[in-house]
Amino acid sequence: MNIWIIGAIITLVLGVIIGNILLLKQSANQELSKPTKDNNESYDRFEDKDD
Repeated sequence: MNIWIIGAIITLVLGVIIGNILLLKQSANQELSKPTKDNNESYDRFEDKDD
């Protein structure tokens, strides 16, 4: 294979790996918001309705 193709593939793979690591570091510093209500309040998947 041509050396330029191999170099481009290696650069692309390293860019994806480094980008994912930087995104993980950035998201680790963010706080998750607390839910204000129960989103599943009106949903019960285990209860059958016999109407």
